[in-house]
Amino acid sequence: MWRVGTPAVGLLCGALFMVSAANSEGTDLRPGRYTDLASLVKDQADDYAKLDQERSALDAQVQALSAATKGREISRVHRRIAELEDPAGLVPRTGPGLSVTLSDAPADLINSTTGNVNKLLVHQQDIQAVVNAMWEGGATAITIAGQRIVSTTGIKCDGNAVRLQGVPYPQPYVIEAVGDQGAMLTAIEGDPYIAGYREDAANPDISVGWDLELEDSVTAPAYDGLLDLSYAVPLGSASDG
Repeated sequence: MWRVGTPAVGLLCGALFMVSAANSEGTDLRPGRYTDLASLVKDQADDYAKLDQERSALDAQVQALSAATKGREISRVHRRIAELEDPAGLVPRTGPGLSVTLSDAPADLINSTTGNVNKLLVHQQDIQAVVNAMWEGGATAITIAGQRIVSTTGIKCDGNAVRLQGVPYPQPYVIEAVGDQGAMLTAIEGDPYIAGYREDAANPDISVGWDLELEDSVTAPAYDGLLDLSYAVPLGSASDG
């Protein structure tokens, strides 16, 4: 019996190894390697920083070549571009403003919760609500985690981090705005979504983080990310004449 059983077990083990290799696609299936999410976020941010340096160098070459090109029409276009740089977020701004810090509930509270922990975490809609209220209050520039926010900025949840322009940032999330402090404060205090978040922050069973500070000076660096838009194209459009 063992003469038949031993080869069968060997074949079964080999099949399992093949299935595991196919499912892993070359990665380690053991979850222990991915428990340190903060390190993962940092590694991805470092990779992005390297690529961004390459992009900046190439962009500088393009700018130099564009500046060397002469012509009346080209000069007119350059002047128009210069006029739009500030409202597009391509010029740094500094001035009075305010900062809002959002953070997850304390770790011990999250770990002791047996039900749904969503209420204990900061989500992209929480961050977006604060940003929208700041714009509503007349903010002239906004940053999240020190990164300038522009019209094409996407805020997306990614595990226990939030992605901005494809880069992950862990909590706490510091949102700063340059502008009229009174007007922005009024907009934030009058926002019904933020009011609900602040109620959760005051609830000891939830205790998500909320902190708002008036700042004498806030510096919003110029946006230096990609400016081109990526969008879906219907099938066949690329080959249409």
